[in-house]
Amino acid sequence: MTKDYGRPANADENRALVKSRLDELVDGNGPRETLTVDWRGTPKHLDVIQMPVGNLHFNPATHRVRAQRSYDAHRDELLEVDPWSSGSQAYLDSLLKAQPSDPSRRDPEFNELAESLSEYGQSEPGLVTHDGVLVNGNTRRAALLEIHGPNHPMRVAVLPASCDWQDIADIELSLQLRKEHRRDYSYINRLLAVQELVDAGAPLATIAATFRTTAARCRQDQWVLSCIEAMIARSDVDGARLSLISFEEHQEKLRELHRAYEKLQATNPEKAELLLESRMTAIILGFSKTDVRLIEPGFENQYLSAVLPADGAPKAAGGGVVIPGLGRSVKQESRSLVKAKALTDAALRARMVTSGVPDAVQSDSGPDLAKLRSAMDSAIERAGRDSRVRKRKQAAPKRLLDATADVNECVTDLAQSRATQSLDEEAFDDALLDLRKSLEALARETRKTVKDPGDGASWLLEEFGKGF
Repeated sequence: MTKDYGRPANADENRALVKSRLDELVDGNGPRETLTVDWRGTPKHLDVIQMPVGNLHFNPATHRVRAQRSYDAHRDELLEVDPWSSGSQAYLDSLLKAQPSDPSRRDPEFNELAESLSEYGQSEPGLVTHDGVLVNGNTRRAALLEIHGPNHPMRVAVLPASCDWQDIADIELSLQLRKEHRRDYSYINRLLAVQELVDAGAPLATIAATFRTTAARCRQDQWVLSCIEAMIARSDVDGARLSLISFEEHQEKLRELHRAYEKLQATNPEKAELLLESRMTAIILGFSKTDVRLIEPGFENQYLSAVLPADGAPKAAGGGVVIPGLGRSVKQESRSLVKAKALTDAALRARMVTSGVPDAVQSDSGPDLAKLRSAMDSAIERAGRDSRVRKRKQAAPKRLLDATADVNECVTDLAQSRATQSLDEEAFDDALLDLRKSLEALARETRKTVKDPGDGASWLLEEFGKGF
């Protein structure tokens, strides 16, 4: 259920000001600017007025900074308790100006927005309740406040007086999460918004339409968010945990992980879990997308185990789990999977330590981040070398398979040309002569390269390798 954040202290003052300015529009004879929004399932045309930017309030429920609020746990708690205080509003202001992946830094996209507003003014109105709470335009308000101060007017469309917090959540999602908007929501905030709609009972097809995507992508978003939340829970060091922001810049890696996991899980669930743990360890340690791709089934046993430092190679428990009262045991996870999970946990805790956990807990956090990263780097380098060798070995056979497919298509084209008598026979004959030259060259290289010809190579040498 959507949280009710109550009303700002100046809500009655804003209601009176909004009413007077809407009345002025009704009494006036000039053109009226309107904005159309989805209001409780139907389009509604809203009048646009001007309000002093200082009278308005940032929306404490905005999805734009939902994940970033956890950057400062104390200020986030105050925001939840008293969203309209100057401190809480200032915290929202700072997050709206910050980089989604690092709220300690100013977002270049915000600077671009501020420059545009300074030079050209508002191109689109914001959206506000009668109480003065911005449903759309929070970032624009932050920029206008910074550029012009609290008395500067901001154009806003006014929602019906009966608007409640559920309406605010629904309208914000329908407006803000579409791709045509200037400053898109960050990846993690998008995942949170999808899950919020799922929890509210919205069908996946409806959610997909809201985000202008597919139901399959929404299911992928749910899987990724649940995976991230599990990793955060496993990062616990004396009650401190990683935040959602820690995963903000890993969108493509997480999506590729999901695709690889789903494909493998259908045939070998255990290998899928091993792949998940190894790739998540690499993601946590900050490896690039191309590096993470090199982690394939068998990576942990084939490459990683041999290079782990002594304190980074957890020992797996053996045996099974005994069912009380029955005297029977159920097989536990394999030793490889237990070790892989322990390594991921060690990486999570090490990352947590470097994120600001007090020094007192560092001695109990397992191997440090540098040692783990060095081991993973060495394993990925070895996997990369082997991958390049495999690709070189497979390059020639793959090209022949592609050529075979082209020849098969040529057979179809010939049959079709026979029916229409449209074959250019001279060009076809020239192409065959070129093909023969290519096959002769291939036969020469095959004789030099293949030490023990099989049936295919023997046929090639017999047919096209004569005379050399």
